[in-house]
Amino acid sequence: MRYRHCHRTATARMDNDEVNQLLVRIGREDQAAFRQLYKAFSQRVYAYVLNMLNDHARAEEVLVDTLYEVWRHPERFRGDSQFSTWLIGIARRKALMVYRARRPDEVHADLDDIAETTASDTPDGYAELAGKQRREGVQHCMGKLSDEHRECMHLVFYEGMGLAEVAEIQNCPEGTVKTRLFHARQKIKKCLESLLRSEGSTASAKGALAS
Repeated sequence: MRYRHCHRTATARMDNDEVNQLLVRIGREDQAAFRQLYKAFSQRVYAYVLNMLNDHARAEEVLVDTLYEVWRHPERFRGDSQFSTWLIGIARRKALMVYRARRPDEVHADLDDIAETTASDTPDGYAELAGKQRREGVQHCMGKLSDEHRECMHLVFYEGMGLAEVAEIQNCPEGTVKTRLFHARQKIKKCLESLLRSEGSTASAKGALAS
């Protein structure tokens, strides 16, 4: 059983009781129940995996493999955590297997290369960039974070997870999650500032050529 991922508006999130009712039906090979579960969670899982791998085709494969595992073994969810946390944990393991199999030249460069070129803080400039190119800039800088930092940022700010949930997924203490989150935010800020300065230099150069 394979379903294609669709880019749709996120549906209302299910609680564990609703999920468990669907899992019981899935255990009886109820395809309608599986489609309902897929619709409710596929977008979140796909976004998470795409953030890790930065590859739409591979993210699609991991999504299908993850939910197919639920179809085959719905009884494995014990309700010890939120279903979404448990499901992303499965997706994370599968995505890491794909990530480790990638060629070395596909791995993201370290954000420190950009951060080192950043001068003093420029809050006004940061606000300007946020107003002009927030989405593109944040996406670019997120892609430059280390795997752990990028995953932590995504889970907290895009998935809305608490520190305890992130710690469970990343298999580390909550204090480590706090530290990763702090450093990730600092690096994102410096990266955005660097982008802003780069844009300013380009604009100045264009102005000089035009004069």
